[in-house]
Amino acid sequence: MRPAPRRPGAAARSAAFLVSGALAVTALAGCGSDDEAGKPAAGQDIAPAAREQIKDGGTLRWAIDALPQTLNTFQADADASTARLTGALLPSMFRIDAQGRPARDADYLEKAEVIKTEPKQVVLYKLNQQAVWSDGREIGAADFAAQWRALSGKDSAYWTAHNAGYDRIEKIERGANDLEVRVTFAKPYADWRALFSPLYPKDVMGTPDSFNEGARRKLKVTAGPFALDEIDRDAKKITLKRNPRWWGSQPKLDKLVLAAVPRAERPAALAAGKLDLADVDPGGADRIAYAARDQGSSGPLAHGPGAALTPAQATRSWAIAHGADDEEAAEEETTARAKTRKAIKKYTAEQAELHGFRLRKSLEPAYTQLALNGSSGPLADERVRRAVARAIDRTKLAESVLKPLGLPVSTVDNHLALAGQDAYADNSDALGKQDTAEARALLAEAGWVPGGAVDEEKKDHPKTAGGNADDSSKDSKDSKDDKKASKESKGSKESEDADDGTYIVGEDDQKSGDDGKPGDTAASTPLLGAAADTSAQYAALLHQADAVKVRVADQEKNKHSDGMKNDAKRYDAQQGGAPGAYAPKGTAAPARAAAGPLAKDGKPLTLRFVVPAGAGSEQLRSVADRITQMLEKIGVRTDITKVADESYFKDHIASGQYDLALYSWPASAYPATDARPIYAKPVPAADGSLTVEQNYTRVGTDHIDQLFDQAIGELDQDEERSLVKQADARIWAAAGSIPLYQRPELVAARKDLVNAGAFGFQEPDYENIGYLKPGVKRVAPDPKDR
Repeated sequence: MRPAPRRPGAAARSAAFLVSGALAVTALAGCGSDDEAGKPAAGQDIAPAAREQIKDGGTLRWAIDALPQTLNTFQADADASTARLTGALLPSMFRIDAQGRPARDADYLEKAEVIKTEPKQVVLYKLNQQAVWSDGREIGAADFAAQWRALSGKDSAYWTAHNAGYDRIEKIERGANDLEVRVTFAKPYADWRALFSPLYPKDVMGTPDSFNEGARRKLKVTAGPFALDEIDRDAKKITLKRNPRWWGSQPKLDKLVLAAVPRAERPAALAAGKLDLADVDPGGADRIAYAARDQGSSGPLAHGPGAALTPAQATRSWAIAHGADDEEAAEEETTARAKTRKAIKKYTAEQAELHGFRLRKSLEPAYTQLALNGSSGPLADERVRRAVARAIDRTKLAESVLKPLGLPVSTVDNHLALAGQDAYADNSDALGKQDTAEARALLAEAGWVPGGAVDEEKKDHPKTAGGNADDSSKDSKDSKDDKKASKESKGSKESEDADDGTYIVGEDDQKSGDDGKPGDTAASTPLLGAAADTSAQYAALLHQADAVKVRVADQEKNKHSDGMKNDAKRYDAQQGGAPGAYAPKGTAAPARAAAGPLAKDGKPLTLRFVVPAGAGSEQLRSVADRITQMLEKIGVRTDITKVADESYFKDHIASGQYDLALYSWPASAYPATDARPIYAKPVPAADGSLTVEQNYTRVGTDHIDQLFDQAIGELDQDEERSLVKQADARIWAAAGSIPLYQRPELVAARKDLVNAGAFGFQEPDYENIGYLKPGVKRVAPDPKDR
């Protein structure tokens, strides 16, 4: 059993206008061999073991970020915890395999195929005759029909988050017998495999009341290897038990407990024996790695509280604590030393318990991107967006995140699929590779020149935006650090681009451009990188993307800026730049553009770079700093603004209050369906604003929309993939979103826990998770037996 991956809902947003200039590029990908998909950038790391090596019984305590607000995955506030829970409880006709591709689930489905394309598409499902709900009723056409009616969008009484695909169905009926279900489509639908995954019983889908409220807090009827036992919201735990009516391979575990534990508290919870499996941030991963390294060693630990204290600092601390000249300072230092000793003792004890865990790592089926808001300002000009994109060295950014974690370093070169998936192909050439000189030329063509008159207003760097006053001192310090890093970068790298001449496009023969007090945590280089994980921010972004219904962001936008009802007029009136991803041959670009700010019409080229300020977002801020340094080389300034995590998406990304931003999107096995709202061209609304769906960059074109529309109705799989690849090439050329790297997946797991860990694309086989029999040497199962 594997739960269906989280698919973004069809939430819609309002936004300012965007630019949709012609996209003339030298070559657009779209046709290619199956070899383009390749293999996933990193494989699973789950300690695979054959079932006969796993002992029967036991309980797995698995960390989740929060208890789900609803158990109905088709509601707006469903989240990753909802998907994990329903994956163990409900049927899915198709699951996602290790390469991110849909695969039939034989526990429920014997066969599914398109049996007619003319005059209308008909799909015939042949169900497993043993498949039954927990109340003993067979899974059948009535369940399919109830889910279609609820999700078709025809009855507004159902509070659904999205209806993609279900709105194309014309009818559902029983086939030749009770095990056959015939689905007839009013319009062809290429991604029909995405439907009925998961499948809810007709008891849930049959009426608006049962859909809206009945499945939010409980599921009376299920059909997975596990059944719902108890939801304890006070203890923040959900307990699953074996389903006595399960017809497939019996689960090895007796119970599965999903426990809500904040990521910062997970190392301590693991050490205390409260968790057996948990996603961790890089700091937690370091602790697991240190524990494995230090096993069997003696003496004080070289990491943790007080480890950064030098001998000189220790001597000074002792002198202050025992000094007679300043009793107040002595008392303060004595208290600090006692606090440090207590922290060291606690940390050392926890590390001893963490010896029993291992770190398992892979790459999540999601990628981090740089978003360029094309609604207004300099980035409304396509040439400026392309210049920014071509100034960025994506390989260096990926290396900075993945290499310290020991993960394979590779960039994501496709917006719509990841390496290993059917639709994947490297289409980044539609924009062009990193080229500082070419970026300068594009800026020069757009009228941004160095040394121009600049009318600048002096202003204080904002301490925080949308945050709390408590964060202000920290943000102020971070702001100073940002400026210092920028100055150091400029000073160290300026000579790198200090050409004496002028670069002319097409003339390729020219050059291209602690205080150390007791109690401090060790400042030594971590084993697995310094940055904290951004999973909390990522989960929040997905939650918001699904939670906000059509038109909700109209109100959000109006809270932040005036005059939004004129957006559609500005959209029609303003078009950005000349076509093409390259500056015309002969365009001069001052080679020393980075030596001074670029200006146009008396205004400097400064972009507002919004980043989250929370403790779990150090990695994003580090990447933002590196991007800032790269943009300085082409004369583009950035104003980094740190905002509270809880307001980052809603008040800035969704409402368009940024120029540059970093956030993640999940990969999908069905890009024609799931990616279209992310890249759809904004549509003028009746009130004069723009509906942007999930396209938070506000950059799109009619051609991209047309390619998605053609792909979603194309039943020839090869032709569908070709259309998706063409759409991706056009998205690259529009330069509204720049994919950077696949997100790291770091999981702490008990040493004897098998078939669980960093799953990559493929979600868990819940019935095969368990603990290795004592004394058994683990042997991976034959893939054919999975």
